[in-house]
Amino acid sequence: MVFWPQDVPYGSLGPLGALAKHLVDNHYPLLYYGWFLMWVIHLFESLFAMKICSDKGIDSTSTRLLWFAQTFLFGFASLGLLLKYKPDGRSKRH
Repeated sequence: MVFWPQDVPYGSLGPLGALAKHLVDNHYPLLYYGWFLMWVIHLFESLFAMKICSDKGIDSTSTRLLWFAQTFLFGFASLGLLLKYKPDGRSKRH
């Protein structure tokens, strides 16, 4: 919708299509900058997930990278799972 608005089938999307068409026609800069802002927010969430992994004693590099990737793709939905995780104490550093 941001980079190829002419290719979006707005009529097939029902009320959401009408809203999308209105946003493209009247608020395109907001969509354009919002798209980039979304990527920056996801990057910072992913970096924060790495910090939380460290704080919770998750030392495996591959596990931390998987949390980074998952949080980058799914954002707060993934970060929420990591925040709820309670280590059992066996793997914590002393």
